[in-house]
Amino acid sequence: MHILDSIVLVATLAFIVIFGYYQTRGSKNVSDFLKGGNEARWWTVGLSVMATQASAITFLSAPGQAFHSGMGFVQFYLGVPIAMIVICMVFIPIYHRLKVYTAYEYLESRFDLKTRTLTALLFLIQRGLAAGITIFAPSIILSAVLGWNLITLNIIIGSLVVIYTVSGGTKAVSVTQKQQMGVIFLGLIIAFVLIVNDLPQDITFSNALEIAAANEKLNVLDFSFDWDNRYTFWSGLIGGTFLALSYFGTDQSQVQRYLSASSLKESQMGLIFNGFLKVPMQFFILLIGVMMFVFYQFNASPLNFNPAGEKEVLNSEYADEYRKLQQELESNRQEKVLLNYALINTEEKAPIQQKIQRLNKKEESLRAKGVKLIDKTEKDVETNDKDYVFIHFILNNLPKGLIGLLLAVILSAAMSSTASELNSLASTTTIDLYKRNVSSEKSDQHFLNASRLFTLIWGVLAVIIACTADLFDNLIQLVNIIGSIFYGNVLGIFLLAFFVKFVRSNSTFIAAIITQIIVVIGWWNDWMPYLWLNMFGCALVMSIAILIEVLSNSKNYAKS
Repeated sequence: MHILDSIVLVATLAFIVIFGYYQTRGSKNVSDFLKGGNEARWWTVGLSVMATQASAITFLSAPGQAFHSGMGFVQFYLGVPIAMIVICMVFIPIYHRLKVYTAYEYLESRFDLKTRTLTALLFLIQRGLAAGITIFAPSIILSAVLGWNLITLNIIIGSLVVIYTVSGGTKAVSVTQKQQMGVIFLGLIIAFVLIVNDLPQDITFSNALEIAAANEKLNVLDFSFDWDNRYTFWSGLIGGTFLALSYFGTDQSQVQRYLSASSLKESQMGLIFNGFLKVPMQFFILLIGVMMFVFYQFNASPLNFNPAGEKEVLNSEYADEYRKLQQELESNRQEKVLLNYALINTEEKAPIQQKIQRLNKKEESLRAKGVKLIDKTEKDVETNDKDYVFIHFILNNLPKGLIGLLLAVILSAAMSSTASELNSLASTTTIDLYKRNVSSEKSDQHFLNASRLFTLIWGVLAVIIACTADLFDNLIQLVNIIGSIFYGNVLGIFLLAFFVKFVRSNSTFIAAIITQIIVVIGWWNDWMPYLWLNMFGCALVMSIAILIEVLSNSKNYAKS
């Protein structure tokens, strides 16, 4: 990496960390540390909520997802605005009225201590795993592309986050996330402008959209009821709504963001701001991926975007076969160039589109053959290259200085999301487990120190998880899969608490344990696309709890 990019990268990250540390150092009590003194305004809440969800995985995986599969992934977020409205009307007023530190405190007042503890533990398990992945995601990709040491990267990212999160708590997270979102928005806009600008001079933006459409990359909405299709309008609207309700309404990493607001109204405005900006932002990120696809219609691309995979196969006995496939891919691209020019200069588009789609299928076949050759090297190398497409473009096509800025975007996103996770893990551990179950008679200073200690401990655990993690089909999917395994169950517990008043604690507790076992079995055996696990888990825990309560009441009635 050029020295200028290194300077930009280091300076950007150093500014964020130092600014966050000095602006928020020295929290006086637990309320300051865990709720930021309730001083946050709605725009801070909105940006903090958005930054918590928009991890580095979003900016690495989503453009690659669009490059390969088009804009359909945006359907995943269709339920977010609906969920925001429901949370603002139901969840937030209850949390504010009870003046809770965590979402799970409410469950004890409605049910009992064991239900509160179980739900908090479910959160700690899934969010603890996710915290490690949000560190691991940019580290594994940057290490492969730049040749940096993976473990060193994990430790650097984790340490930077721990410095200001241990010092300033929730306020430090919120303050730094505003700076990080500024860097992220600036970087994405620059990347988009440069991609469009790097297209051939005679290809306008509207031409690029036409080419993308002909290549089936602009198919945003899929109204089919295909159970095997992971992303459809219905899975996004229904499954996505349940996932968003669970994540934004019951996940402490998000709840803590809007509990820090100065008033109920500021919390609600912040969430609404996030809800209606999230879908356009995600659409824009995916559009960057689509524009990269158009860019590579006119510029050579590797057979596999993971440089580690290409390095292994080119140093193996399969090198000649791989080079031959690369040459076929380039010949295939050159044919598509002619067809793309013909497409934008003729009114008879259907025959040309058919030829383009045939060449696309050939390209998919060539890339699949390349993957098989990489697999034959018997090296432990990731062959799914979706997460490497965007970083490959950044390093090979952006001017010096801007490469450092885009790398800062990726690392800023990793830091912002990880900081929220560590902050919420510490607050849940301190308030829901340590203070409530172990020691409630200590001073406020004791629990402030405990919060800092638990932040440090979770930071170390996150780095350890990152250092032992492995890539999945797609990083952005992995985080959502982990969430979907737990979120439906947790949401169902909260909905029982809010709306089904006759269900008592024992029925809910037993139903939650049974549900979690069934959902894990269902995911393991691939019963349904993971998005539907949220609705399935939610409906299951509510049904089982109601059934147990009814049967229990019937037995008691019979005995009397």
